[in-house]
Amino acid sequence: MSELYTSTNDQDVSRLVIVSNRLPVTIRNKENDSWEIIPGSGGLVTALSPIMSQHKGAWIGWSGISSTVELKHELEKSRAEMGYELKLVPLSNIEVQKYYLGFSNEILWPLFHDLQSRCYFDPEYWVEYQSANSRFADIVAENTEETDFVWVHDYHLMLVAKELKNMGAKRKTAFFLHTPFPSIDIYIKLPWHSKILKAILEYDLIGFQTIRDRNNFLQSVCYLMKNIRCDARKRISNVIFQDRKIQVGVFPISIDYNEFAGRAMDRKVTKHSNLLKQALRNRKIILGVERLDYSKGIPERLKAFRNALHRYSDLVEKVTFVQIVVPSRGEIPEYNDLKNEIEMLVSEINGEFTQPGWVPVHYMYRSLKRGELIAYYKASDIALVTPLKDGMNLIAKEYCAAKTQNNGVLILSRFAGASYQLGKNSLQVNPYDIEGCADAIYRAYTMEEHEIKSRMVKLRKSIKKRDIYWWADSFLTSAGYNPQ
Repeated sequence: MSELYTSTNDQDVSRLVIVSNRLPVTIRNKENDSWEIIPGSGGLVTALSPIMSQHKGAWIGWSGISSTVELKHELEKSRAEMGYELKLVPLSNIEVQKYYLGFSNEILWPLFHDLQSRCYFDPEYWVEYQSANSRFADIVAENTEETDFVWVHDYHLMLVAKELKNMGAKRKTAFFLHTPFPSIDIYIKLPWHSKILKAILEYDLIGFQTIRDRNNFLQSVCYLMKNIRCDARKRISNVIFQDRKIQVGVFPISIDYNEFAGRAMDRKVTKHSNLLKQALRNRKIILGVERLDYSKGIPERLKAFRNALHRYSDLVEKVTFVQIVVPSRGEIPEYNDLKNEIEMLVSEINGEFTQPGWVPVHYMYRSLKRGELIAYYKASDIALVTPLKDGMNLIAKEYCAAKTQNNGVLILSRFAGASYQLGKNSLQVNPYDIEGCADAIYRAYTMEEHEIKSRMVKLRKSIKKRDIYWWADSFLTSAGYNPQ
């Protein structure tokens, strides 16, 4: 067993407990005012559900709806279907407003994506962030034992281990940050930077998406904390703080490769893909898929496409840009402003370039079902994945997994975590460089078939080797998780 746990208990951990802001289910209000719980199908759920079911694990999180709604019966029913427990963390309306929408999404999210000018450092947000993390810790303490392994996810819940310690609940804990971690000159703009760092160091294992993120964290720790020792020479580093050894590692998250590749070969998906190609025949399809967020670089992407049409006349009437935007965080006014900006740019581009029989940008503002999305992946010739900053960006990996005929080009932002793995065989771009992105679009359009295939074969091989199961296994093995 890893030395990680020698300070707490010599017993092997027996149960995996996941803690995240949201439960791994969708909760829907039916017409008769009853509630329906639909199991999630994301990569994290897919990878961890078998382990949790086998060892009678639990998933702790918020329902996403008002704390006054009673869901006990529905959650018990879901336990029988999913094979593990769902434990609800009730949040008050003020906690939702100031912990979730406030501190998490108006401070931490923009700050961790190097967009500090969008931060709103309201002290009341910090109060409610602490309160909500304490509430999560209470539910964890009530529903776990000392031998359980508690794996906490993402920036919403960085204080949970500290809160557990404060209440005297000894647990083996780990934390994984799905977003980037900013450089120190940006991080120290956070008024509560030292308190948060100290809280994160209460975890036994801390995981990041990339070497960049881990090194940013270690630099902040070494600069801001006293009496601390760091060894950053290995992928999993050791930090000695207050006579404790904390492991800090790099664990790039991935997708269920076989699931995406298999669905791409499904008869219905193939039929849908062929219909899309027929509708846009004799044109190459450029695809952008993102949820609505200012970190995703959607306006910059549209400007790059417009620049490409201006500078490369042979693209006119020969390419169609399909931009899918998934609604997100509509409660935050800034997101509505972003939606308006995107729609204005789409209108301007189409107004300037549309010809009879050709509309350059096809814009969709809605969620797509998995099979429909994979059909778009399969039909497209070029994927334009250009976030301003991203922890990983799984769209890039999903696109490649779905290209079973090795016939697509990936244009990828160098500021996406995925660029560390996929950058060599994609066309890397700086999303702020409008002309550079336009040049990449043209290069992808003119790329020879043999080069396209060579690049995509290598991309798919890399993703298949390091899929979501590899990620979960590497993290849990490093944590010393050893269920009986």
